[in-house]
Amino acid sequence: MSYQSDSTELLEINDLCVDFCSDGSWRNVVDHVSYTLMRGRTLGIVGESGSGKSVSSMALMGLLPSNARVSGTARFHAAEGKDVDLLRLPEKELRTYRGSRISMVFQEPMTSLNPVRRCGAQVVEMLRLHEDIGNDEARERVIELFKEVLLPRPEKIFDSYPHEISGGQKQRVMIAMALVCHPDIVIADEPTTALDVTVQKTILELLRQLQQRHNIGVIFISHDLGVIAQIADDVAVMYHGRIVEQGPVGQILHHPQHPYTQGLLACRPPLEGRPLHLPTVAEFMQRQEDAPSEPSVPQTPAAPVPADTPSAVPLLQVRDLEVAYTLKKSVFGRPLQQLMAVDHVSFDVMQGETLGLVGESGCGKTTLGRTSLHLVDAASGSIVYKGQRLDQLTQRQMRTLRPKMQIIFQDPYSSLNPRITIGDAILEPLQVYGKKGGKDRVVELMEQVGLEAGWYDRYPHELSGGQRQRVCIARALILDPELVVCDESVSALDVSVQAQVLNLLNDLKRSYGYTYIFISHDLSVVRFLSDRIMVMRQGRIVESGPADELYRNPQQEYTRMLIDAIPRV
Repeated sequence: MSYQSDSTELLEINDLCVDFCSDGSWRNVVDHVSYTLMRGRTLGIVGESGSGKSVSSMALMGLLPSNARVSGTARFHAAEGKDVDLLRLPEKELRTYRGSRISMVFQEPMTSLNPVRRCGAQVVEMLRLHEDIGNDEARERVIELFKEVLLPRPEKIFDSYPHEISGGQKQRVMIAMALVCHPDIVIADEPTTALDVTVQKTILELLRQLQQRHNIGVIFISHDLGVIAQIADDVAVMYHGRIVEQGPVGQILHHPQHPYTQGLLACRPPLEGRPLHLPTVAEFMQRQEDAPSEPSVPQTPAAPVPADTPSAVPLLQVRDLEVAYTLKKSVFGRPLQQLMAVDHVSFDVMQGETLGLVGESGCGKTTLGRTSLHLVDAASGSIVYKGQRLDQLTQRQMRTLRPKMQIIFQDPYSSLNPRITIGDAILEPLQVYGKKGGKDRVVELMEQVGLEAGWYDRYPHELSGGQRQRVCIARALILDPELVVCDESVSALDVSVQAQVLNLLNDLKRSYGYTYIFISHDLSVVRFLSDRIMVMRQGRIVESGPADELYRNPQQEYTRMLIDAIPRV
């Protein structure tokens, strides 16, 4: 099935299949995918990680590894009337199309850009590779393109290294690199995942404007139908390597037919109301299979009395906290220039509540979360945990308190040792602190967070992103903490996996009375989980209040901007 438009056909995919060979056996990843991309339109390809959406696009570019087997046709209708099958082109000829006629914007610009080369030089290299042009003319053309993609100070960024500019600016450099040769097709592979919602909104608007201005065809890949709704004209939904539904964006979003599409729409935190439980894709797919019973929720072992509402007793009290980073030192080591990451911040966290902390990247929210646990030294101010001044305790005294204060990091893969099995990773804190409990306790907690007991001896790379995040949650909870800081712990996850993790955190809070500081750049996620919300900007708390009240009636323009940037279906 393919949706037809009055626009000119630009790319026609028929029966695309991709298989990978591992240990002598072939595994199918993309299964008979067919779609049509029209000139001047954006096709959104949506699905969870592992659905095959990125692999199918990499196949068009000839970027798959040598153990991949590709079949089907990918007919590219060039402007000069020449039709070619991209899957049948020799590598030498494909290179003349790749980058010039078909280009790609990758998900992570930091790893896509060369860290030891200046940004402008990398874009110039792409231009000179495909066109006969001198250095001076190439520089002028790239700077003009930097202006077109709305990069501030384009001449300065031209001479900057990737680490010297922000994530949103790096992504704009990648967009400029993709457009520098005036391609017919741009493939944008999750270009806004893990970016701030405000930066994400700006990038989506920019891509839309450039697509219309240059009349190009765009394939936009995402796991979030809310993002797809902002940019796509047509949508193809992928599940387990197949396209299960496709059509105009309005039809797919407002009248989804397949349970998988319905699940992707339902699992996003709603902008109106606050349910106790977010639906998950697995629940919708289970209904399709006519399961005899309702989807089960992992059962928790015997627990303390649930703490349904926060108490009036502060668990953590922070007063006039300041954290400064030295940017420049004199030859004698004296600080000449400092960045005030946290600037006179005060707040209380009540026992049993979830305090949301929201703001853009660089606002200081991660630094504030880590300093609150005394993982980062404060320049001034006080941190009081259950009557004890953390900033005045010795390392030995802090060690006795550490089990009661835990943190869940944003990236579960980098925070797990790849050489240690997940069971041993969860067990390790018990061994470090000499607490009671062994493998039986670990297995019990694994099942509690929705991990199978048989996975004890698996390594992190053998699990999905959502499963690894559950390992990190189990590792943080194995010591029965009282305070848990969740630092962007769901921002890089699929929306379906995000829903599972948010439900899990809520279930654990109700069962055990945990206290959370939940840090995120997405106000819709923070609102769903939090009792109170603090909005942070440039190191300061600019607004705070009960979650629903702050969302319905924000007092600050900055808070309204964060709410307006939330992707809406």
